Amino acid sequence: MDIESGLADLVPVGVWSLANPDLVERLQKGAQLNEADPSTFFGLGSKGYTDYPTMEELESQEGLQ
Repeated sequence: MDIESGLADLVPVGVWSLANPDLVERLQKGAQLNEADPSTFFGLGSKGYTDYPTMEELESQEGLQ
């Protein structure tokens, strides 16, 4: 990462945290991050702010298939 390489002292995580309600756990485990949907940014509803799946939700969905 940029911090480890000395390129940066701080890395913004706003979009990452928006799309990944379990961001810290994902970073700790090196898990894949959800992609944020920019078309839902600054919308008038909850779409894009409350419906991104956690790793646990994704794993349970995979188990159903």
